[in-house]
Amino acid sequence: MIFIVVKWTVRPESASRWLDIVDDFTQATRAEDGCLFFEWSRSVDADNVFTLVEAFEDSDAGARHVQSEHFKTATAMLGDHVASTPQIVNFETPQHGWGEMGEVTPTSA
Repeated sequence: MIFIVVKWTVRPESASRWLDIVDDFTQATRAEDGCLFFEWSRSVDADNVFTLVEAFEDSDAGARHVQSEHFKTATAMLGDHVASTPQIVNFETPQHGWGEMGEVTPTSA
């Protein structure tokens, strides 16, 4: 699995609309063959910082993603909305999708 985390610092004037701005890109990516997840979160510390957590089945799926038209369209227009170059962590892991955390389990109510 290719696991990617991207930290986006967006311009303050784009922050309230960010999830709408990236919606077409998000939906198209989620529909890709080989996309395991593509999830946005907003920072609790900074209103204009968003984190994208994404994973693809393998390097071929990751390559198809980067070569897709929706990726090219998004990267061409997102520069108008970012305050700085996004920061990325990208690695390959043998895990496939999310696993359960063993240290915390639900208690009975």
